[in-house]
Amino acid sequence: MGERHRRRLDRQFSALARISPLLKRLIVIVHRKIGVLLRVPLAVLLLVGGVLSFLPFLGLWMIPLGLMVLAIDIPVLQPIVSTGMIRMRRRWQLWRRRRAKGLPLN
Repeated sequence: MGERHRRRLDRQFSALARISPLLKRLIVIVHRKIGVLLRVPLAVLLLVGGVLSFLPFLGLWMIPLGLMVLAIDIPVLQPIVSTGMIRMRRRWQLWRRRRAKGLPLN
C-alpha cells in the first residue's frame, strides 16, 4: 500500500513539473538531488516559517510547501499530501476555465 501512495505522490510532482520549467527545476532539485538530511530540515523550516506568517516575507504559503517536501520522506503524509495536491490542481483548472469564459469566480 505504501508504494501505491509513493507513486501517486510522484505523479503529482510530475504534474506540477509540467506547469513550468522553473517548477520542474525546483522539484528535481528537492525531490532527487538533495538527500533526506537536507530535505527534512528544509521542510521543518518551511513549516515554522508558515506558523510565523505574521512576519514580513513569511506566509501561509510555506505550510503546504513544507508538507509537500516532508511527504517525500514520511510515508504517513503521502496520501494526505497527494490528495491535497490533486484537489489544488483541480480547483486551479476550474478557476482558469471560469476566468477564460468570463464566468464569476465563486
